[in-house]
Amino acid sequence: MNRKAVFLVTAVFVCILFTITFSPTAARAADPIKLTYANFGPAPTFICVQMERWKTEVEKRTGGKVAIQTFPGGTLLDAKNMMDGVIAGTADIGNLCMAYQPGRFMVTNATALPLGFRDATVASLVLWDLYEKYKPEEFAKTKVLAMFACAPANIYSKVPVKNLEDLKGLQLRASGHVADMLKLLGATPVGMPQTETPEALQKGVVKGAVSSLETLMDFKYAELCRYVTIINGPIYPFAVVMNWDSWKKLPPDVQKVMDGMGMEQSKWTGEYMDNHVKESIEWSKKNYNIEIFHLPKDQMAKLDEMVEPMVGKWLKEAKAKGLPADSILADMKAFAKKYSK
Repeated sequence: MNRKAVFLVTAVFVCILFTITFSPTAARAADPIKLTYANFGPAPTFICVQMERWKTEVEKRTGGKVAIQTFPGGTLLDAKNMMDGVIAGTADIGNLCMAYQPGRFMVTNATALPLGFRDATVASLVLWDLYEKYKPEEFAKTKVLAMFACAPANIYSKVPVKNLEDLKGLQLRASGHVADMLKLLGATPVGMPQTETPEALQKGVVKGAVSSLETLMDFKYAELCRYVTIINGPIYPFAVVMNWDSWKKLPPDVQKVMDGMGMEQSKWTGEYMDNHVKESIEWSKKNYNIEIFHLPKDQMAKLDEMVEPMVGKWLKEAKAKGLPADSILADMKAFAKKYSK
């Protein structure tokens, strides 16, 4: 090959290399897809722990194609505006609690009825199956990525609650469906933020609270409340949703990764929550020698009977909205039975 031909081949090779290296298309291909993920809870809470786990797994499983920036503590969207903020595109992804808007999320909020879920894992899987089967209209404007629940609400108090009679007139911090349940049981629910509860306990404004039991350790309630009564009360349902436009812009392989993590993430979060509750109980026993009571079977049967009006009210409202309420309730019970095994 003569010098002219060698020069020509070399020039063509350099041009091709330059084009590949510096073309806008190549630069775009090398840059990760940037997404924002909003959450309303403080960073240490379980809803944010699951967020960070999901972010890490997605980034890893897509080989770095996606970079997710998380915003805990309501720094991008607060709890009240989470769903509408994601629909509007303020955040690409958001975590919301459906129980905060009970009239809006009729199907998924049915899991917050006093159905006696054993733990957060069972409740989370029931919630996911419920969504998958009914695909509620209230989520139609978003892509649902995961659903999960907190652990069941139980009683912790400064005085022992060994039976339903001990609840009569007892002032307990509670909210949402938990407060509704306590009214039917004869207790006196008092609404207030978790952050105000320790002071209210110290001053005697309330004698205890009804919540998931990780708060014994996380909020140090075990220092003041030495008695725990297991009633497996209502849970709070949560969902992780994505803006539809943001979802449709994702490459198919990235969508496949996220789609494949739905049930897995729900199960992982439930198990994380349950393990955290166990850790909290062991910590409370070790440091404050708390006593744990379980209501006898006849008392639990009576409790179920006393809170039945809550279920009846939901059935009536759901039917009024044209929902197959009886089927939804039957499915939840069947799913719970399946996962409790």
